[in-house]
Amino acid sequence: MNSYVDYTSPSVQFTYDLSDNILFQKDAQNSISELSIQQLNTLANVSLLEIRLSTANVIEPHYHQNATELVYCVTGAVTVSLINPFTSELRHFPITPGQVANVPQGWWHYIVATVDNTHLLTIFNAPIPEFILGSDVLRLTPSNILAHTYCLNENKIQDALSPIKKPVLIGPPKDCKQQPLQKPGIHVRLADTVAHHQPTPERSYVYTSGYPGFSFNPYQN
Repeated sequence: MNSYVDYTSPSVQFTYDLSDNILFQKDAQNSISELSIQQLNTLANVSLLEIRLSTANVIEPHYHQNATELVYCVTGAVTVSLINPFTSELRHFPITPGQVANVPQGWWHYIVATVDNTHLLTIFNAPIPEFILGSDVLRLTPSNILAHTYCLNENKIQDALSPIKKPVLIGPPKDCKQQPLQKPGIHVRLADTVAHHQPTPERSYVYTSGYPGFSFNPYQN
């Protein structure tokens, strides 16, 4: 129970409509709604996001500095990918309706929808979910620092990152012209990685030589 709430007050809140607080909307099929203590004052150490995605849309790489994230698949299918900082592994966890994937606090991760009409709930053990977005890291870190630190060509960095003008949240951005539809939003090498999942005898997954959960190989023409 939230000990800071006056449960006798007429302002006490017990219900909320998430459609009243859309955090981000890319289009009609891709959106994020938020519920935190700012919307429902009887919440204690819990909050959630309601996420809707169509095929190949990505919740961009990010981490939550204040909470663990539990991803629950309501409908559709996604692959939750994360970097385990203790083993330096990039791991992929395909989940379908009724399944969950857990992302520990502070772990770098992203989520890719593998079918249309995907619906997720992501639950956090914090009253307000906080996050650091990959798009913010890329656009706010000076290009000369990136070039000097990693021994890269500064002009190429500036050219590559110049389209990122604001937080992305759900990618690719609506105005992205670089990626053909049949090879959606995969910018990293995944062909040499494998999907990981806990054994579930009643379900099975299809693994491909490309990205886990997709029925195509994004590295072939």
